[in-house]
Amino acid sequence: MGAGAGSGRGQRFLRSLLFLLLAGPPARHPARGQLRYAVPEELEHGAFVANLGEDLGLDVSTLSARRFRIVSRAGARQHLEVNLENGILFVNERIDREEVCEAGGTCLLHLQLLVESPLELYRVEVEVLDINDHAPTFPWQEYVLEVAESAVLGARFPLESAQDPDVGTNSVHTYRLSPNGFFSLEVQTRSDASKFAELVLERALDREQQRVHRVLLTALDGGVPERSGTAHILVTVLDANDNVPAFDQPSYGVSLPEDAPAGTLVIQLNATDLDEGPNGEIEYSFSGHAPPRVRELFHIEPRSGQVLLKGRLDYERASLHELYVQAKDRGPSAVAVHCRVLVHLLDVNDNAPEVTLTSVSTPVLEDAPPGTVIAVISVLDRDSGDNGRVSCEVGPNVPFELRSSFRNYYTLVTTQALDREAVPEYNVSITARDMGSPALLTRSTLTVPVSDVNDNAPRFLQPSYNVYVMENNAPGASICSVSALDPDCQQNAYLSYSIADGHIHGMPVGTYVSINSDSGHMYALRSLDYEQIRSFQIQVQAQDAGFPPLSANVTVHIFVLDQNDNAPVIVSPMPRNGSVATELVPRSARPGYLVGTVSAVDADAGLNSRLSYQLLQATDFTLFSVAPDTGELRTLRSFLEQDASQQQLLVQVRDGGQPALSATVSLLLSVVETMPQTLSDFSEFSLPPEASSSSPLTLYLLVSLGSISFTFLLAILILTAIRCRGERRSRQGDSCSPPRCHCCPGSRPSSDGLKTSNLTAQPPAGSTAATCLDVPAGGPPGYCYKVCLGPESAQSDFMFLKPCSPPRNNEKDPGKRSWPDQHLQVSKEAKQPNTDWLPPSAQRPALKRYQIQHWGNRGSRWKG
Repeated sequence: MGAGAGSGRGQRFLRSLLFLLLAGPPARHPARGQLRYAVPEELEHGAFVANLGEDLGLDVSTLSARRFRIVSRAGARQHLEVNLENGILFVNERIDREEVCEAGGTCLLHLQLLVESPLELYRVEVEVLDINDHAPTFPWQEYVLEVAESAVLGARFPLESAQDPDVGTNSVHTYRLSPNGFFSLEVQTRSDASKFAELVLERALDREQQRVHRVLLTALDGGVPERSGTAHILVTVLDANDNVPAFDQPSYGVSLPEDAPAGTLVIQLNATDLDEGPNGEIEYSFSGHAPPRVRELFHIEPRSGQVLLKGRLDYERASLHELYVQAKDRGPSAVAVHCRVLVHLLDVNDNAPEVTLTSVSTPVLEDAPPGTVIAVISVLDRDSGDNGRVSCEVGPNVPFELRSSFRNYYTLVTTQALDREAVPEYNVSITARDMGSPALLTRSTLTVPVSDVNDNAPRFLQPSYNVYVMENNAPGASICSVSALDPDCQQNAYLSYSIADGHIHGMPVGTYVSINSDSGHMYALRSLDYEQIRSFQIQVQAQDAGFPPLSANVTVHIFVLDQNDNAPVIVSPMPRNGSVATELVPRSARPGYLVGTVSAVDADAGLNSRLSYQLLQATDFTLFSVAPDTGELRTLRSFLEQDASQQQLLVQVRDGGQPALSATVSLLLSVVETMPQTLSDFSEFSLPPEASSSSPLTLYLLVSLGSISFTFLLAILILTAIRCRGERRSRQGDSCSPPRCHCCPGSRPSSDGLKTSNLTAQPPAGSTAATCLDVPAGGPPGYCYKVCLGPESAQSDFMFLKPCSPPRNNEKDPGKRSWPDQHLQVSKEAKQPNTDWLPPSAQRPALKRYQIQHWGNRGSRWKG
């Protein structure tokens, strides 16, 4: 081995420093955005290479934030690295030039530097300079060379070449031969500038005098310091063989495609020998100085001289192979002759382009402007010429395009606005195709997800909602559910529901209904009453959680359905002071005589308020009947002598609901011989115009209706005051009509048992006369009753009996009392009658009177 193979670490550092000084400053090409540096091999980790931050003009303090880095292919070794704190390029791991660049020539490391915000791409080339770290070595430590004693002076014998992985001046520079008296050394240069030695015979050999000659061959490189390697050559002198083989020509050239399969015939060599027998039989083999790579790729048939392909060729690794072949006969003292075979490789398109995707900003916002950089793409084709020229394109129907920034470098940018709701993710197909024939291509797919922004407002499934709720619902029960959709995703699609502020009949809408903010389920907070509120509407808002939030509104119409929860109320006839209603019937009444009309109201609606009348009990069912629709009580036959003078009837009023509700009224009919002719008709009970117009009750009703939005306490106070006023009037003995009737204690009894009283009947319009009758016999003791009848018919309606009040102290003459103003009152505790169904015209006067005079003084009612 060479004597300089053991140099220390200090000498290696000095050599590296010397190379750096000789290399000078890095070559910069600002116009192309590319820098070039030189660094010797075998430097230790952390050795300084260059200050990239200063050379590229970058702010060193922002390198880390901008993700300044070296982009390399997957699986490639990272020989160099950048310090993000100071922007210095340093050696990351030891660089062995002979390992990185197997072929000779310039050894370059191509670096791609990437910095973001904004995206910038730089190319840097680092040349790895060779140092003399390898000494020349020979394949064998001892080499046997057979030379015939008949060899002529000047005969040349090629020797085994020494191998040195270094290049340039550090490779094998020359050979040296130890002093001897027979041979000299001549150094030859190959086409690739490599050296090999030939032994030249300077003095005739004589086998009989000396059969073996030993010389020492030394190979020296041109490095500093110089390194060397040695091999011992044993020259054996053979007996003479007169003729030596001869090739047709000293050098051959052949072309071979790089994709030729193993076993392909490269060339057929032919050498001739004029000798006969074994001395004329030729054997072919590689010369001793054939490179090891050649021996791996090619094989020579010893007897035929065929050179066959043994391994796989690669034009990109070496485009020319130089073969040294020797031929010698099989005779004694055979002398080998040599020739050179140059194998030129033809490039074929056997390398598909390589595509490297470097994602920069994914996912991309859907509102990103056109021209936003998504990724950096690099392509590489190891072929040469047109086979190595590559074009790159993206698939159709995607909003992206490729822009070339450097040769074989592209940036993927957006071409139009994106919409995540239409396409949430793009699979971008990138095709790299070379120019060879046939062309090779590579497809890579880059997945680009689109990030959502809040650009869609919620949308309800219906333009409006109609909700039907049965009255008397349980508070807190669910009444409906609203739902909205938002095509956005994540928090931009998370919806919350709320009810807009508003009022329903003067009360906040929040006291009626509530809504679940997450599910949209709506709940009734109170029990609804159809008779108080039949429908209302609210505004529901759906708002997403995006920034800024977007919202939508929808109207919900709530309709309250009626339930049969109100029994009929008897309004005529009305019992007084717990007694039954009493009516006079003439004994001369014919069949079909209208005794009176039972009137009732129902606060429900529809079928629930449709009333029917039925006679439940009677003293004699053959005497009276009740019309089921109108409630008219008529006689079925004429009265007989044996018929009782008092007929007790029980009339039931039933509504049409399910289940049906009912009320009953008891009637006491007194059969009389004669009926007063001056009594007014029962159906004419109504307030005179002056009473209705001048009554303070109208003012109270208007005030109460106008103040419905006031607080509940104020309404209670007003109702209480009105109620008290009405009760006071009842105690004062108001008559059934504005002309007041009085009980006369001094009346005489009549022959039929009836006592005539100062009972006044309301006259028709235009008259002021009225008839008053006292009826003491049919009522309880201590009571006198007044009957108001119309003068136009002998037929009378029901008599409404009321206890007579004693004369006041300031009223000396009851018969001369003036007509006082009627102070009437209506209780608001009961529900107003439903207008969906109106009673017959015959019942309306009694109904009107009931509403005005007796609303707060109802009689007993029974549910059927």
